[in-house]
Amino acid sequence: MRKDKVAGRAGQLYGTVAGLLAAFIAGLVILEQIGVPQQVLGYLFVAATLVLYAGIGIASRTVHVTDYYVAGRQVPGVFNGMATAADWLSGASFIGLAGTLYMLGFDGLAYLLGWTGGFVLVAVLIAPYLRKFGAFTLPDFLAARFGGHAARLTGAIVLFACSFTYVVAQFYATGLIASRFLGIPFGTAVYVGLGTVLFCSLLGGMRSVTWTQVAQYLVLIVAFMLPVAILSAQHFGMPLAQFAYGEALEQIAALEQQMLASGLADPETLVRHLVPGEALDPLNFTALIVCLIIGTASLPHLLMRFLTTSSVRDARRSAGWTLFFVLLLYATVPAYAAFAKLEVYQNVIGASLQALPDWIYTYGRLGLVEICGKAAGSAEAVREACAAVPENAGVLRLSDLSIDRDVIVLALPEIAGLPYVIAGLVAAGGLAATLSTANGLLLAVANALGHDVYYRTLDSRAPASRRLLVARLFLLATAAVAAVVASSRPSDILSMVAWAFSLAASGFFPALVLGIWWKRCTAAGAVCGMLAGFGLTLAYLVMTQYGGMAEWYGIRNTSAAIFGVPLGFAVAILVSLVTRAPSRHVQAMVEEIRKPAGKPVMIDGAS
Repeated sequence: MRKDKVAGRAGQLYGTVAGLLAAFIAGLVILEQIGVPQQVLGYLFVAATLVLYAGIGIASRTVHVTDYYVAGRQVPGVFNGMATAADWLSGASFIGLAGTLYMLGFDGLAYLLGWTGGFVLVAVLIAPYLRKFGAFTLPDFLAARFGGHAARLTGAIVLFACSFTYVVAQFYATGLIASRFLGIPFGTAVYVGLGTVLFCSLLGGMRSVTWTQVAQYLVLIVAFMLPVAILSAQHFGMPLAQFAYGEALEQIAALEQQMLASGLADPETLVRHLVPGEALDPLNFTALIVCLIIGTASLPHLLMRFLTTSSVRDARRSAGWTLFFVLLLYATVPAYAAFAKLEVYQNVIGASLQALPDWIYTYGRLGLVEICGKAAGSAEAVREACAAVPENAGVLRLSDLSIDRDVIVLALPEIAGLPYVIAGLVAAGGLAATLSTANGLLLAVANALGHDVYYRTLDSRAPASRRLLVARLFLLATAAVAAVVASSRPSDILSMVAWAFSLAASGFFPALVLGIWWKRCTAAGAVCGMLAGFGLTLAYLVMTQYGGMAEWYGIRNTSAAIFGVPLGFAVAILVSLVTRAPSRHVQAMVEEIRKPAGKPVMIDGAS
């Protein structure tokens, strides 16, 4: 086996990257102090991080098939954990999650619980066994476990649907960040993100993406935790916001009572931050958690990451490291939301319309902040909009202010009056989160189309060079179409991501779990279960979102898999029981993949 030189020196290399990042931030602080314009600082932040990612992508480019699909299976557990965390902590987690907790209060915890719980399911039920199998892709596993092209092609369709929906959300987030900090139109900003993603994933496939994602994790985790630590130290004298933000919650609850008493908040519309059930009813709260847990355990781009480790033991170790690295950010999210809300309640609500802070107009010009029902593009626009509201008395009430949930994280440094370098760092972190996930998603789609549809189904004699060329062409085409869709702003980030989770959960979870844990599951059962679960979820999502269909039992379409997953299991089990049992060879293979020791069932993607 060829030795991966990057893997052998990863600790030294990424220690150097972390040191350079700290020196770069310190340099920008000095530049801001001597008066360098903010937009120049924004360009420097974005340009430096993009050059870093592109440099790593070029340095780890490859022409070897195993490197392209599974990074040569030589990624150490701790670094695979960092790469997987970066793959996982998408624009939805970095940008959308704190904004969701800001808007939904207690009920927003459903996302945290669902996504964190999903990793336990991945580590216990699926990841080690997929690694033991040794496939290149999820459809590859389905084809080898169940036999024939039906399972492979059905898996490829599900993979494309959920990954494409997810990657559109990432490009949308990239457009938001780049348009704010580079001062370019949203549509153009989406294509800037597209170019960077292609640079990282097109050259070296999974190998390039893996080592780029490790650097992206370093950037995003520093960018997310630093502003909260500064605010926590300023307010409560303690930089560990995860332990100090309880006092912020108490102040928020007190301010909510004051706003209700003074008429600045309407009791009919106020979502109290600490009171459960004010934004989501118990049924939707529970359904969302269940769908996110199962969706996490079914996401193809995430599960592919565990195929890059050298052994089953490393796959388990990698899952543990991933959970640790993800928890660093997730434990900070509630504090981030609380500090943002506290700043808005203390310094914005109740302020005169003549004295609103500049950040409102900055994001108002992007259409992301509205006051009195109109985009807050300027002080004059705000005065005109509020003058048309009869009961407005010249001060900003809570019901007058509408902030897009996707800008809370980006805007917090400006809301709190922190140096612009911190705002630039957060933007760089957001870009790292969106680009890392977009890389993984595009690679998952391209690999499924190039490896499973083209090579395994259409041309099994294709040489390695042509296989890689086809995979790269699919990646290019998928990325271009996703960027076009994202530039049309189809929905908010978190909704699109939740849809992707439901599609993955209903399409993959029954077949994966039964394929690993039930020897009696047949090819017909698996395919019928996938089609039934995925079909019902997709139909419910489309009809409630675009067709005007009423929600069943009031359950929102972000939890559509709550219907599809049980149906998928039921159909797969019933059809398996009435069809011929799998051969002894297949049943022995299923038993073998549950054993930690021994060789993989497939070597280099071939059984």
